[in-house]
Parts: sequence; C-alpha cells; structure tokens
Amino acid sequence: MNDYSGLLLSDNFQKNLDLFKEIFKKDDMLRVRIANLGDSNKKLAFLFFDGMVNGSLVDESLIRSCVTAVNVPENADIVYLSNRVLYSAELAKTKKVSDILASILNGDTAVIFENSCEALTVNTKGWRTRGIEEPTDERVLQGPREGFDEAAILNLAMIRRKLQTPDLCIESAKLGRRTKTAIYYVYLESLVNRKCLREIKKRIETIDIDGILDSNYISEFVRDSKHSLFKTIGSTERPDIIAARLLEGRIAIVVDGTPVVITVPYLFSENFQSDEDYYLNYMVASVGRALRYICFFLSISIPAIFIALTTFHIQLLPTAFMLTVSELRSGVPFPSIIECLSLVLIFEILKETGLRNPQSLGAALSIVGGLVVGQTAVEARIMSAPMLIAVSLSEVTGLMTPRLKGAVFYMRILLAIASSLMGLYGYMIVVSLFAVSVLDIKSVGIDYTSSLKNPSFQRMKDTFFRTSWRSMIKRPDFNHNIIRNRRKYEN
Repeated sequence: MNDYSGLLLSDNFQKNLDLFKEIFKKDDMLRVRIANLGDSNKKLAFLFFDGMVNGSLVDESLIRSCVTAVNVPENADIVYLSNRVLYSAELAKTKKVSDILASILNGDTAVIFENSCEALTVNTKGWRTRGIEEPTDERVLQGPREGFDEAAILNLAMIRRKLQTPDLCIESAKLGRRTKTAIYYVYLESLVNRKCLREIKKRIETIDIDGILDSNYISEFVRDSKHSLFKTIGSTERPDIIAARLLEGRIAIVVDGTPVVITVPYLFSENFQSDEDYYLNYMVASVGRALRYICFFLSISIPAIFIALTTFHIQLLPTAFMLTVSELRSGVPFPSIIECLSLVLIFEILKETGLRNPQSLGAALSIVGGLVVGQTAVEARIMSAPMLIAVSLSEVTGLMTPRLKGAVFYMRILLAIASSLMGLYGYMIVVSLFAVSVLDIKSVGIDYTSSLKNPSFQRMKDTFFRTSWRSMIKRPDFNHNIIRNRRKYEN
C-alpha cells in the first residue's frame, strides 16, 4: 500500500466511497453495501471482498445490527457505532486509507460512516480452508494424525493447543512489497536462544521481494552456507513436531498461505530423525536411527567403492568375486563411470516420473520402468549386472534419509567421479572434504554439528540413538539461555 501510505479519509461520505471504487475499479469482487443506521438518516457503507469474508457474520453481526438499531441519537458518530451497535470481538478505528486497504484485502470488512473522517475495520475473515489432514510426506505408523493448513491463524491455534502456556510467544510481521504476507515468529519465552532470535529477525527484516508465497522463499534468503548441499533450515507440516522443537528452545516461523512451517536452528543430526521416533519404544527407535546413518553412508559410497575396487584395486577383491565381475563386464562398451552415472540418472528420472504422476500410475511406472530398463540393458550388454546391483542398492538405501535427498544425489556422483579418477584415494579425499565442509556449517549462528562435538552420553542421547525419556533431562547444547522465572512455568 505504498501508493496510499500518506492518504487519509475525508469527512465527505461519497468522496470516500468513490476513492475505494476507483482503487478497485478493475476488481469485480469488491462489494459495497450502503444502508442507513437504524431509524436515523445517517448513512454508512460496508466494504468487503466476496469470498474472503464470512457471509453470515457480515449479514448478522454488521449489516443487520446497524439496520435494525433503534433510538439512534442525532449526534451518533463512529464511537457510538463501535460501542453500542456493532457486535464484534475485534474492531479498530483508523483514518489511514492504507490501513483500510490492508484490512479488506485480508478478509476484514470496512465500515465508513457519514460525515466522519474515521472508519472501522471489523474482523470478518471466513475463507475456506483445506481442513486438518495428515501430511502425505510425513505419515507415521503411530502418533498424531493432524497436519497444518494453509491458514496461518489455524496453524497457530494448533500450536497453542499443544503448548497451553502463557510462555508461548507469537510475534507477527509482514513480508513482500505486493503480497504483504503475514509471518509469525513462534517461541517459548523462557527457553528461546535470544541471540538466535535476534539473528533470524534481522535476516528476515532485510528480505526485499515482491511476494512471499511459501516458506521456502524465506528459507533461501536466511539460510547459512547458501551453496551447501545440506539444508540448514528445518521444515515440517506437523504441529507435534513444532511443539517438540519449541520445547527444545528453537524458533518456528509460520507463513500464511502454506502448511510448511520452518524452524531454526537446524542441526545435522535432525536429518536422521524420524517423526515417529518419539512415539515408539526407545530401543526400537534407536535401531531405526542407527540404520539411517548406515544407509546414508551406503547410499553415497556403494557405487564409488565398487568403481574404485573394480578399476584400481581389483587385487583387494576375493578371487572368485573378481572373476565373476570380470566375466559379467565382458562385452560392455562403456567404462564403469559412464555406466554408473547413466544408471543414477535413469533412477532419478523414474523417481521424479513416479512423483509427478497420479499415485497408482506412478507406482506402476516406477516398478515396470525399473525392471524393463534394467533387464533390457543387462541382456543387451549395454550395462553390467554388478553395476546395476550396486546403483540399485545405493538408490534403495538413499530412501531411508529423505531429508538428505539432494545431498545424497550430488555426493554419490562426486564420489563416483573421484573414485574413477584416483580410486580409493580419490574417495577418501572427497569424503574428507565433505566432512570438513559440514563441520564448518552454521545454522543461524549455531554450529551445525554441535550435537556431535565433545561426545558424551547426554550429548548423544538423541543423536545416533534415542534414550528413554527418563534420561533425556537436558536440552540441546545450542540453547545456553538462562531460564528466567523458571518456577513460574514449571507449575
């Protein structure tokens, strides 16, 4: 509303109406309802957008209340209207045209009164929402089945239902020159890391963009190590996960218009945590957690190690296995690295095709495509069976860590290329470079691998394994905030 930031209403009723009609002259969704205030001759107008408001609320609480008002005094003004006539839990007076525009564009109704240079904005939001459903990509076998909606207000209510404490803080802001998207900082006052809170606010306030349509817009602007393969901003569609993050002292950022809520700081160990780890027995959850670490290592390493052993270090293989591999590779026209990269690319195409098509068709296409392509390529001697097995196993193990999908893809390719050039030496060099780069990453000023440094039982209690709730008595190391008024919130 920058064009109208300094414009104020006048005391001319018709002039005010003409102003808004001129602003929205090419928008047929604007509704203007003119009526008299009860049994008086004083005119008022209701301005709202069709589809953005709760129709029954506008009809009953606003228009009906004003039209049926009785004994209206001759000196009735905007104060009388707000105190004696309108029935609403949330209304505000304003003289600024920009404030009125922002309100009606957000689903409120503006009430313009005759001979008054002030107007009322009344909360009448009532757009349709998708409803509470379990997030498709975060399904659990055991635990809550609810997920966030596109409406930020409903999402905040779901978080507050999980954390029924006055310690919960929700601060609002607007982003986007044109969209004016509402965002909300959510945190627990006594647990939040103050330095981290100041830093994330500072970064978000510097964002200058036409519109914010999804939380990823913010993630790309504020993340550390912008060219790193690893994500440094967390995201989820589950209110129970957000509540758990807030209880650890993290900060959630809710963006209106998207069900995806982002959290900071985000640690490397969170890539291996599953949503239902905390709803299963800790011994069962620990097995799953350990398997994810192992599968991550296998998914990036199997093709590279296979290429290194069969190309440079074949003497390290058992004789029988070496002869079998040599026999199966005979007649294949391409070197191992070309085979590997081609298969990785084919598998990625099949996965993306399966995701972009309807669920039933996508699953069938992925299975049939994989079988047909793999079997035909091996029989035609275009690719060897051992390489197909190695890449297939790498792809399957990579499914265990969906949060590292992008990192696994690039690391698998880089390690394979390095191994094809220098064997196991190239593999170890690239792995070392990756390890050093991860140790250097930060998330909103917090060490990305803080949970892995100076290992102890308390630091490892929710990293490589999950201990029982009796043992989880300390919050993460990144949160060194001194809890003030602690007793107040413990009762």
